[in-house]
Amino acid sequence: MIAKLFSFKGGVKPDSHKDESATAPIRVAPLPSRLIIPLRQSARAMARCLVQPGRAVLKGEVIAAAEGPMCTAVHAPTSGTVRAIEPQPVPHPSGLPAPSIVIDPDGLDRWIEKQPFDYLATSALQTRDYLRDCGVVGLGGAGFPSHVKLGPGEKGIETLILNGAECEPWITCDDRLMRERADMILAGAAMMRHITGARRILVGIEDNKPQAVAAMRDAAQGLGDSAVEVIAVPTRYPAGGEKQLIRVLTGIEIPYGKLGTHFGVQCFNVGSAHAIYRAIAHGEPLISRVLTLSGNMAHPGNFEALIGTPISDLLPLAEPRTDTDRYLMGGPMMGVGLQSLDTPVTKGTNCILAGSPALFPPPPPEMPCIRCGECAKACPAELQPFELYWFSRAKIFGKAQEYSLFDCIECGCCSYVCPSRIPLVDYFRFAKGEIWAREKEKAAADLARERYEFRLAREEREKAEKAAKLAAKTAAGREKAAAAIAVAEKPATSPEEDAKKALIAAALERAKAQKEQAHPENVTDLTPEQQAEIAAIEGRRAEIREMAKPHLRQDD
Repeated sequence: MIAKLFSFKGGVKPDSHKDESATAPIRVAPLPSRLIIPLRQSARAMARCLVQPGRAVLKGEVIAAAEGPMCTAVHAPTSGTVRAIEPQPVPHPSGLPAPSIVIDPDGLDRWIEKQPFDYLATSALQTRDYLRDCGVVGLGGAGFPSHVKLGPGEKGIETLILNGAECEPWITCDDRLMRERADMILAGAAMMRHITGARRILVGIEDNKPQAVAAMRDAAQGLGDSAVEVIAVPTRYPAGGEKQLIRVLTGIEIPYGKLGTHFGVQCFNVGSAHAIYRAIAHGEPLISRVLTLSGNMAHPGNFEALIGTPISDLLPLAEPRTDTDRYLMGGPMMGVGLQSLDTPVTKGTNCILAGSPALFPPPPPEMPCIRCGECAKACPAELQPFELYWFSRAKIFGKAQEYSLFDCIECGCCSYVCPSRIPLVDYFRFAKGEIWAREKEKAAADLARERYEFRLAREEREKAEKAAKLAAKTAAGREKAAAAIAVAEKPATSPEEDAKKALIAAALERAKAQKEQAHPENVTDLTPEQQAEIAAIEGRRAEIREMAKPHLRQDD
């Protein structure tokens, strides 16, 4: 057994209200009249739609593909026909709709062909890709893609933690899942250990769930694996927070900006382990989940509902009382108010809580902060919420970031203990949203500037290339013109004239050669008369040559 449990600072102990819904077994919700499947199953990514209206689909068929590393596939929860692809309400504080696929079930519930996945014979990367294509995400509420968390990290995974704390009041879906399907959960954990190469598995469950602790310990003993430990941890909200549970079980403090993988630890919800087991052992994608219906209801309990089931179809199963005036998706500490009962169940939906004026009285008017410091005492992230409140309210977001605004896990402990009833978490969410919006605008402006600068550089390059081409073309034209002028200035001759010139040139060459070869005889001892006769002959020859020169120049 583990030698020591650690503690974390802060936290609160609200009334748990677990018994209202935890006593009855999980029931299967009936098939609804329509299914609304959002393409965005988490805040991180939106899947790419693969179907068109009028298309017939089977249960488990891929209807939207993973788009990007933080996305997972989306599947048809049952067989039927795609009615529309249009914006529909989703669980978000804004109440704004999001692109969704609407399916009309045919009532036959026909599956695709299912095949188990042999993870022992394939690489860890292939197994993670398979889980991505099966749409498996964290079922604790955040919906973080499981195939990403199963990655090796920087230093590898030494300890794998299963989170069964379920610390928020009213919610009991993980409690019932551990009681009824402990063997499947630990089988999924064994698969995750194989994928990550972890050395041990720690299962953390709050000690207010003794039946779940007993069931998980019996399943662990059945495995006969000493590396699996089921540990009851003290009940205190938010012990189910990932960083808080890691701290309690291992003593490791995860700072902001770091992940458990930086310290050799990774944490998964028990529902995620169950979904991984179903995907690998039975070839079933994530198309349903267990959720709690509780609060102001006559018959609260836990139900396994198809993803995409409208909340309005689930509520009659638990029979809300007549004085119900509002609904929350999630628990009272971190839940989101529902703007419409047409909002569907998503992969991150773990609870639908009905409220009434008696059960959840409207909050009293907000009063000024008295700087009592109670919020700082209760903060599990060891922040100073009263300082964050002032800076968030004054919209001095830079100072809020200096006080580690993004370390806030929005657990609601500060709002719970505030004597002035200030909704502190709402201010922090507002500040975070404004910072993210400004960063997004800045990123868009930077991208626009880069594109503008790139366009200017491209235009300058095109101008230079055009000028170079024009200069080359001009130079070539000048050379061509010069050659044409030279050809034009040269007198044109006919072939007959060229032949005549060639004959004259050849005759001159022969005469010159004959002259050079001629050797006059009897030129010595000449008399004056002979010398005078020779001079007269040479004079006549010179005259003939002079008379022939003009004709030669004209022929040239």
